[in-house]
Amino acid sequence: MDQTKMPLVEALKMHKEKKPVAFHVPGHKNGLLFPFIDLSYDVTELTGLDDLHSSEGCIQEAEKLLSHLYQTIESNFLVNGSTVGNLAMILGSLSEGDCVFVQRNCHKSILNALKMAKATPIFLTPDYDETTKTAVLFSAETLTKAYRQYKNVKAVIFTYPSYYGMTDSFEILAAVAKKNGSLVLVDEAHGAHFVLPYEGIPKSSLYSGADAAVQSAHKMLPAMTMGSYFHIQSKEIDRDKIVFYLQALQSSSPSYPIMVSLDAARAYTAAYEERDVLYSIEVRNSVKEVLESKGCMCVQPDDPYKLLVRADGMSGYELKAMLEQAGLYPEMADPFQVLFIFPLLKEGQMQFEADAIKKLQSFHLKKGTVRNRFPVELKTDGVSHLALPYNEHNKYKKQYIALNEAEGHIAAEMIIPYPPGIPLLMEGEQITRDHLRSLEWLIENGSRFHGGSGLKEKQMAVFRKEL
Repeated sequence: MDQTKMPLVEALKMHKEKKPVAFHVPGHKNGLLFPFIDLSYDVTELTGLDDLHSSEGCIQEAEKLLSHLYQTIESNFLVNGSTVGNLAMILGSLSEGDCVFVQRNCHKSILNALKMAKATPIFLTPDYDETTKTAVLFSAETLTKAYRQYKNVKAVIFTYPSYYGMTDSFEILAAVAKKNGSLVLVDEAHGAHFVLPYEGIPKSSLYSGADAAVQSAHKMLPAMTMGSYFHIQSKEIDRDKIVFYLQALQSSSPSYPIMVSLDAARAYTAAYEERDVLYSIEVRNSVKEVLESKGCMCVQPDDPYKLLVRADGMSGYELKAMLEQAGLYPEMADPFQVLFIFPLLKEGQMQFEADAIKKLQSFHLKKGTVRNRFPVELKTDGVSHLALPYNEHNKYKKQYIALNEAEGHIAAEMIIPYPPGIPLLMEGEQITRDHLRSLEWLIENGSRFHGGSGLKEKQMAVFRKEL
């Protein structure tokens, strides 16, 4: 197939060239009422522009080109982010009561999907990588131990790569799951670029054992926020169920600007060459050299488009604030470091490097104020389950209690440092002293949270034992 084609982009261009008068939604009428924003591509399902939920024209052709690029059985555009992809993948693959293995450091959308599916999750503790100071995939030993304890496991849900760009031994783990008759479902939000033609780029899960995978095109490819891809790579996946949930959970008025950006991002990726990867790595190294000359320490994860940056004596939150004062905005901060994500530059695109180096000239490290080190990584059993299963939650009421009284209670909400969106505490999990120590440190050092609505008052929600 001709990967230079952009069927949806071309259809929208043709429509715009007609200078149409809009007697249809959306209400801005091709941007007429908001002339300071170009909204001419923000249209609806008009003649010649197809329909995401029943595609047979330019959108169908664009999705076929996507599938061809990624060498999948079928691929789809998503306009509600990888969150909706994870929801559909899990709801379309699991039934009530199904046993499923999931790594402990998964995204909150996976936990929400498991709760909605009324599945029985068994959590596998990830290994800890000392070099990057991050949680990675669980080990083959942990997975094998889990299979000895639990039978008839419907699926194993992986997060690959990690938010920080670590990949580990996914292919080995996927083979273990397949050997035991489980589906391999992958949240590959940060791996849409793993199709690039360079041996230093990790291999996509799509070529390493995934039955289905969800990718956030907007995270690593030049697509708009909320633009993602859904890939089916196995006949073990029930396509009809997936399609049902994608239609049920996504907007019935999908964004054409997002879909256009997904089409364009696919074409951009298809045209990307090894020399472009090498050029991007050169730019990353230039930025890295300046950071190190300023006193920072840099750690390179598996993904060459990511870089971890640290400074002695300060948390990542402090370093992030200093960088932002100089006009440099990292993706995220954690207790140890900040994460830089570099663009997929093509050879000769010099503006990004020039802007970054210029801003770095005004960046100067100051003395950190961190007095206490972040508490050690939570030590949990390699294989564990919720103290209160999802199907029991509606039998209990919630109440707020003081944080210093929460140890031993059952959490009634997820508490999620965001970014990266990985739960520190899961709904239905027993609260430990280690949870509280970590939570107190994160609050003190400026972390932001999803969930934990009572944290500002030093309270948290727990389940009451009586109705």
